[in-house]
Amino acid sequence: MKATLTRERFEGPDWVFERKLDGIRLLAYKQGSKVRLLTRNRLDRSASYPEIAEAVAALPVRDAILDGEATGHFGARGVPNGYHLFDVLWLDGKSVTARPLDERRQLLTKLRLKPPLYVVERLDEARPWERACAEGWEGVVAKRVNSKYEHKRSQAWLKMKCEAGQELVIGGFTDPEGERVGLGALLVGYFAGDDFVFAGKVGTGFDTKLLLALRKLLDALELKKPPFTKGAGLPRKKVHWVRPELVVEVAFMEWTEHGKLRHPRLVRVRDDKPAREVTRESP
Repeated sequence: MKATLTRERFEGPDWVFERKLDGIRLLAYKQGSKVRLLTRNRLDRSASYPEIAEAVAALPVRDAILDGEATGHFGARGVPNGYHLFDVLWLDGKSVTARPLDERRQLLTKLRLKPPLYVVERLDEARPWERACAEGWEGVVAKRVNSKYEHKRSQAWLKMKCEAGQELVIGGFTDPEGERVGLGALLVGYFAGDDFVFAGKVGTGFDTKLLLALRKLLDALELKKPPFTKGAGLPRKKVHWVRPELVVEVAFMEWTEHGKLRHPRLVRVRDDKPAREVTRESP
C-alpha cells in the first residue's frame, strides 16, 4: 500500500498520523523459521539486514507478512536503526488486510516487538506536520483509522512532506569540471505514458565516493542517443546518455512553470522501485 502526496493540512478523529521515515520499505515474509525481506520491486534484501531477519524469525507466530521501513544503511535521523513496522497483512494462516487499520495495529502491538523491531510511533500532538518540519523529518503520513490494506497507491494514506521531493530516473549525465570527479550533473526525468520527460539537472548532494560509484553504474548503461522524448533544455555538449533504469530520490524547492526542478539535490540512489513506475507526483 502506498501513500498519495497531498498539500492539504488537516486533523480529525478519522485520521491517525505517523512519522514518515526515510529508510528502505520492506515487506517481511515469515514462514516458520524462514524469513525473506523484499523491497517494493521484489528484490530480496535478507542478506543486507541479517539482524532484522533473525528477529522476525524469532517472533512467536507461525507465519506472517509484515510491512515497515528499515533504517540503518541510510538511517532516518532521530530513530534507532532497525525495522519500523506500521502494518501487518497476514498472521498465523489468515489474511488480515480487510480488517480496519486500528485492528491491524493492535495485532502488531500484541507481538511485543523487541529491538531491532519497533512499532512506528503514533503522533498525538496537534498539527503534527509542524513538529515534523521543525525537527527535520521528511514529513508525516496521515492514515484513515478504518482503512483496509490496499495493494496500490491509496487516498486512505496521505503523505505530507516538509520538502518537495520524489523519485526520478537518470537518463544521462554531464562530464565533471574542475576538480570534480566521476560526473558533473545527473540528467533526470519521469515517465508519462510512453514518454520519458526531462525534468532537469541534479548537481548537488554527492560526495566523491558516490560520484565514482554512480559513474561506474552509468557507464554500463550508456546509449548513443537521448532516452528523453519530451522536455526542453537538454544539454548537447559534454553529455552522456544512459538507459533510464537507475532511480534516484531528489529533494527540491518546487516545480517551475516550465516543468523543471528548482534547486534540486540528490538524496540517495533507490534500488527498491522499478524505473517504469516513476511518474511526476501531483498533490
